[in-house]
Amino acid sequence: MQVFINLAYLVAAILFIFGIKGMTTPKTAVRGNQMSAVGMLIAVIAALLEHHVVTYGYIIIGVIIGAGIGTFLARKVQMTSMPEMVAALNGFGGGASLLVASANYLEMQQAAALPAGTLMGMPEVSLMWSVALILSILIGAVTLTGSFVAVGKLMGKLGDPSSIGMFKMIVKICFALLIAGAIYFVADDPLEHSNLLIVMVVICLLLGVALVIPIGGADMPVVIALLNSYSGLAGSATGFVLGNNGLIITGSLVGASGLILTTIMCKAMNRSLTNVLFGGSMAAESGVSKDENDAFYEGKVKVSSADEVAMLLDSAKKVIFVPGYGLAVAQAQHATRELASMLQDHGIDVKYAIHPVAGRMPGHMNVLLAEAEVPYEQLVEMDVINPEFAQTDVAIVLGANDVTNPAASKDKNSPIYGMPILQVQNAKSVVVVKRGLSPGFAGIPNELFINENSLMVHGDAKLVLQEIISAMKDL
Repeated sequence: MQVFINLAYLVAAILFIFGIKGMTTPKTAVRGNQMSAVGMLIAVIAALLEHHVVTYGYIIIGVIIGAGIGTFLARKVQMTSMPEMVAALNGFGGGASLLVASANYLEMQQAAALPAGTLMGMPEVSLMWSVALILSILIGAVTLTGSFVAVGKLMGKLGDPSSIGMFKMIVKICFALLIAGAIYFVADDPLEHSNLLIVMVVICLLLGVALVIPIGGADMPVVIALLNSYSGLAGSATGFVLGNNGLIITGSLVGASGLILTTIMCKAMNRSLTNVLFGGSMAAESGVSKDENDAFYEGKVKVSSADEVAMLLDSAKKVIFVPGYGLAVAQAQHATRELASMLQDHGIDVKYAIHPVAGRMPGHMNVLLAEAEVPYEQLVEMDVINPEFAQTDVAIVLGANDVTNPAASKDKNSPIYGMPILQVQNAKSVVVVKRGLSPGFAGIPNELFINENSLMVHGDAKLVLQEIISAMKDL
């Protein structure tokens, strides 16, 4: 039976690997997700066949409740709220590791109080078990609170605090206490220090809050990827605690892929991971006030209308849409697809420029546009699309801000200097659709908005696009 279980875990791991591979492109993402789901089903069945399972009653109840909640969320959560859902799922993963490892710790305490040989098959209180236990519980606790703070920031309920220095100090104190406590816990008899473990869990819950609170909104894609990695590492450590090969493999895959994605996100923003975690928000670094932001644009922005944009598009041969978070908030993906189809019917070449950190999490724009059935081949990554802007008649920026700011390549004093951007400014004409002139998450003005070849259309992206479609029909 154990050989069969291990083979099932191996098959599940292979499906996970191919599933992750499938998710690297929009065209194969659905199939990759399905393969991963099948792999998880196999892993769950294999886990239920383990000899440690005493009764299936509570497990079945948990499966029914969890499946019901998951189905409800999958159907009801809007695509615009997907980043919040992903962050919450990371928190649930960390919380699960915390609870499962804690339950195993209590079980080991009870087993130690019984006569020798009463319970067979229990893991020994070894150094490896102790290290895995403390890592599982502590990383899980940090992931739990950190993820839900991220949810609050994504929802706009938690802003960037003014007392960033205080949180940095809390983080340093927490790290020092945890290192000292973990060494003592592992070096001595772990089963005798349940009170110490409780104290460390409380410190980790506080650490999760203190780590994420100071991080600015522009860095949320990095934070989500990192918390995803944390949840995987906590799960893998829990696998060592329980002696479960499937959990070890699955957690390791999630942890490794999360770290790789975090590295990609940091590179896309030209920021180091330590700067994201301990440097505070880019908006705080910029020091640009509202008055300074308004003065930057005063008398320099050329305001346009839907009718004027329609005439501009009518004479274009190539158009590139640049989606950003403003498109997601306005739920304008379907209107964008409708306008693009209309342009294609007129023989105009249409593409979409996708920046790695556009939106609020990796792949956010791809998912939104895929929901509107935008052809996969029209979604072009930044490095590929940038050389094409110079041959583009009209670039339409829909709610994107920092990822199109020329200051990233020109102003060495800018907090986003060095960040790879979509080189929209090279297009013959640029149409910016934006509610107002408020800065993006980096907290700085965007030079693109005052360029000679730029036009600004104020308003909700969906409504503006619908007006442009109507004007195109009149033409």
